[in-house]
Amino acid sequence: MSKFPKFPATLSAPTWYSAPRLWRTLSKAALSAGRKTLLTALTLFYCLQDRDTPTWAKGVIVGALGYLVLPTDLIPDIIPGIGYGDDWGALVAALGTVAAYIKDEHKSKALAQVERLFGSPNPAPPPEFIE
Repeated sequence: MSKFPKFPATLSAPTWYSAPRLWRTLSKAALSAGRKTLLTALTLFYCLQDRDTPTWAKGVIVGALGYLVLPTDLIPDIIPGIGYGDDWGALVAALGTVAAYIKDEHKSKALAQVERLFGSPNPAPPPEFIE
C-alpha cells in the first residue's frame, strides 16, 4: 500500500468528461459562465475532435473540459460572478498550451454553437455532442 493518498478515480476528468455532459453543462451555464467561457470551451472541444490534434494535446483538453463539467471544483459554480472563474482559468491554460493546434475551423464552429446557445432557450445538442 502506498504511503501517498490516491486521487479518487470518480473525480478524475476522464471519468466525468463526455460530449453530452459538456453540452448539458454549457446549456445550463450559458448566461452565468458567459460567452468567452463558452467560446473557449467549444473551441477546445472542436480541437479535441480533430484527428490532427496530437494525443498529448487531447489529454490537456480533456482535463480542462473535465474540470468544467466536474460538479465539485475549487470555486462552486453557483457563486454569482466568480463561480466560473476557476473553470475559465483551466480553459485558458489549456487553450494556451494547445494553441498551435487550434484552427480557424475550430473557432468558427465554436462561435456558431455559442450563438446557438444564446439564441434559443433550450437548444437541442448538435450531432457531435451525441454519443
